[in-house]
Amino acid sequence: MARRLWLFVILFTTGCVGIKLGFLNEQHGTEDPDNRVNTPTVLSNNETAIDYHSQVKPIIENRCVVCHGCYDAPCQLKLEAPSGFERGASKEQVYATRLLAAEPQRLFEESFSSREWRARGYFPVLNEREQTEQANKDSSLMYQMLRLKKLHPGTKDPLLDDSFDLSLHRAQFCPRSEEFADYADSNPAWGMPFGLPGLQAEEHNIVTRWLEQGAQFNPIERGAIPEEISDWEAFLNGGSLKQQLAARYIYEHLYLANLYFDTQPRVFYRLVRSSTPPGQALKKISTRRPYDDPMVSRVFYRLEKYPGTILAKNHMPYALNTQRMNRYSELFFERQYTVDELPGYAAEVASNPFKTFRDIPVKSRYEFMLDEARYTIMGFIKGPVCRGSVALDVIDDHFWVVFEDPDDPTMEAYGSFLIEQDDHLRFPASEGSTVLSPFHWRGYAQRQNEYLREKRNLFKNLESSGQRALNLSLIWDGEGTNENAALTIFRHFDSASIEFGFVGDQPKTGWLITYPLLERIHYLLVAGFDVYGNAGHQLETRMYMDFLRMEGEANFLELLPKEHRRAIHEHWYRDAEKHIRDYVFGEDFTSTLETKIQYTSEDSKSELFDLLDRHTNGARESLFSYQKVPASTRKQLRRLEDFHGPSVSILPEQFLVVLKNPGRETGVYSVMRNSAHSNITHLFGEEKYRLPAEDTLTVAKGFIGTYPNTFFVLEAENLPDFVDAVLGLKSEQDYFELKSQYGIRRTHPDFWAFSDALHERYKSINPIEAGLLDFNRLENR
Repeated sequence: MARRLWLFVILFTTGCVGIKLGFLNEQHGTEDPDNRVNTPTVLSNNETAIDYHSQVKPIIENRCVVCHGCYDAPCQLKLEAPSGFERGASKEQVYATRLLAAEPQRLFEESFSSREWRARGYFPVLNEREQTEQANKDSSLMYQMLRLKKLHPGTKDPLLDDSFDLSLHRAQFCPRSEEFADYADSNPAWGMPFGLPGLQAEEHNIVTRWLEQGAQFNPIERGAIPEEISDWEAFLNGGSLKQQLAARYIYEHLYLANLYFDTQPRVFYRLVRSSTPPGQALKKISTRRPYDDPMVSRVFYRLEKYPGTILAKNHMPYALNTQRMNRYSELFFERQYTVDELPGYAAEVASNPFKTFRDIPVKSRYEFMLDEARYTIMGFIKGPVCRGSVALDVIDDHFWVVFEDPDDPTMEAYGSFLIEQDDHLRFPASEGSTVLSPFHWRGYAQRQNEYLREKRNLFKNLESSGQRALNLSLIWDGEGTNENAALTIFRHFDSASIEFGFVGDQPKTGWLITYPLLERIHYLLVAGFDVYGNAGHQLETRMYMDFLRMEGEANFLELLPKEHRRAIHEHWYRDAEKHIRDYVFGEDFTSTLETKIQYTSEDSKSELFDLLDRHTNGARESLFSYQKVPASTRKQLRRLEDFHGPSVSILPEQFLVVLKNPGRETGVYSVMRNSAHSNITHLFGEEKYRLPAEDTLTVAKGFIGTYPNTFFVLEAENLPDFVDAVLGLKSEQDYFELKSQYGIRRTHPDFWAFSDALHERYKSINPIEAGLLDFNRLENR
């Protein structure tokens, strides 16, 4: 493993291999939409100014932001808020190979003026020179790109020609305005929207006139500040040491959340650190990580309105209400514990939650995360994973997750145990964002092995004394009401999804997550990950996640009969190196006690999944179940979900089927391809470990995934023919014909009308969670 790590670092230093990782989402700060060098409005006589918010913004969002958002926005041009226009574009990429960490340059977080952005290499997409109608067009890169598309609207062929590179790691061409003529001569078909239909004439005219007038971002009335803000800011800024420590814990777990109140369910806020207390103007503290030294004597936690468009790929809604405040009071203030001294911000302490928050009872910490377990895990899935095939190959394509019960006696034992083990639970972030030595990983592996050994000894002692039982009482059932008790995770090659309930047929693997594991997932992949860190930091984070995955799987295996565990584990890790297989299944693991679950079949894994489903009530019936749709539709969807084998690999990773049925609401179904692997311990050459013969499909009602690869639209009466065609796939030509009959390709003349209707349907189905889908993964076939 160390040799492979050295090879990886060497390849990075020579620039031969690129890794595209990210596990920390941007936190959005104060908007400054009026900081351009010169922005007077240019109006003809008696002309009314084009209103950005009512006229332009809907076009920008639905035609531009669907590609230009998050860290992977082409040329770093993020258009989800006025500040993105002001920042402009860059020839540099966030996902790049680095020997040294880069300085963060996050939109909304680093409060730079447009001049400061220019000094950092960002170039304008709007005119920043003399304001005339002609100059506002000639010097506007945005206008030139839109005009290029209008002049060359594209082919009538169903597929784009080979000049369009739509791959995830494609080379990016980011011309400045003065370089645009050469760009257009070389690539006349590369206007914007790239690889998609152009704007409608009315849309083009509105945006053009807005640009001619000087591209003003007219302010909107703010309205009254919700009373809930002052209530929550008062709650989070109590003066006692206990209150300050609890608030720090809450902040470090919620800083990526899109917080909302029941009175305004589509207005979102972010929890930020400020040097000023409630009642004063907010002065945000921006640091590389949420636990970095704020450099002030007292931190205040404030709520700031989220300034950007809601994008499904990084949208993590989290409700703040009276019930939540009461719950926090119960967890952090009513329980008996003392805080004699606040922890500092030195990296070796702040990066390790078991040191920082040792005074807060383990059960309080665990229940806080467990109440919204989907959100907690979603941080690593929706935080920074704008692109991440190398990051995500550490998890299987489809697996189910359950949790240790917070009322289990183990919680009491964890308190002193984790304090004793805090050195064994160090994270890569404790070394900073620039890590060069592959021997760090060896050290992490040794410490993790020691931790697992001590944890097994702890569990054996508890089980031998009757304080812990390897049966279903160990599993949290959500108190019969909490849908977070059972979760499903899908990997879509370079993105992922996590959903409530057990979705789909039984998967190959399962995880049982304990408090220490859940906390480490957050501090490894979210709070501690630096998207601007160097290759070594990103690599060590990914490899550390191998430990966490194997620990979750091992916890699950311990619920099975001892004589079945090894064979199942060997099946999960076919072709893996022996020392990797032995990492979990060494001598210590084989000495664990027998499960107390009474099995009645030889297929104990399948039986356990059934038991867990009943124990958690599937975390209530999954919202994604199609069991209640009309019988004729249900039969065909079941046929589709039964499709497995090599031909499944012809289908894309994730696609949507839109089913029109006169007299009924339009049905939307997500279909996920679950790509099978002999094991997922590899860093390179994933295809070598693929097992297409074991590929399967999962069909779910509603929207799963935020980067759809394609869309199919059909009448309900044609569903049997569609399923027949899918089941008959043998070649790419078959798939081409399927798309030609039922598909909405990226070249389809009605693509934007379809996209608008799809987003409206998404909002109607799930108004809190809905956001704009990302079209960067749309296929061209």
